Amino acid sequence: MADQVRNALGRIARDVLRASLGEAARGPRRCPGLVPAPRAGRTGVHGTAAQQGPRPTKGYPGDYDRRPQLSYDPHPDRMADPGEVVWTWVPFEEDYSQGKDRPVLIVGRDGDWLLGLMLTSQDHDDRADREHREGRWWCNIGSGDWDSRHRDSEVRTDRILRVDPDNVRRLAGRLAKDRFDVVAAEVDRHWND
Repeated sequence: MADQVRNALGRIARDVLRASLGEAARGPRRCPGLVPAPRAGRTGVHGTAAQQGPRPTKGYPGDYDRRPQLSYDPHPDRMADPGEVVWTWVPFEEDYSQGKDRPVLIVGRDGDWLLGLMLTSQDHDDRADREHREGRWWCNIGSGDWDSRHRDSEVRTDRILRVDPDNVRRLAGRLAKDRFDVVAAEVDRHWND
């Protein structure tokens, strides 16, 4: 119950802040490529994940299993928004009680949950046929600040995660709109098949 109240208060505070700042809160549109997110104070939505470290999401209802309503709406604030890459707990597909901390591209919302796609620095191009047979689809998005070595990354477009905003450990960057659109097209293609 306390988490639900905290989530609701966080959303209200975010909405009030955005309304009071108007379009200025949105920030300028940037050129293609990764737009680094401001680092100061961006340790998570409420700071709890950053203070406690990665942890399983309590009450995880399972992955999102419908065609998502994708949006690109990053804001220069402390909240995780669609179009931003965050570090958070990602449950394993075979056992939601286990998982690991990894980068996730936020692509939308489902009620109190954020919707996200997990990232990896592993290249799946050489085994794409096997990945497709096993139901996994990957899209190249290039490199960014979410990886300390700036390796090229891929995003998985067939598995849509629900992310608890309180479990966001840190915001690691913003994907450029043109790259987000490529990912969105891949997600749409997968979910329309």
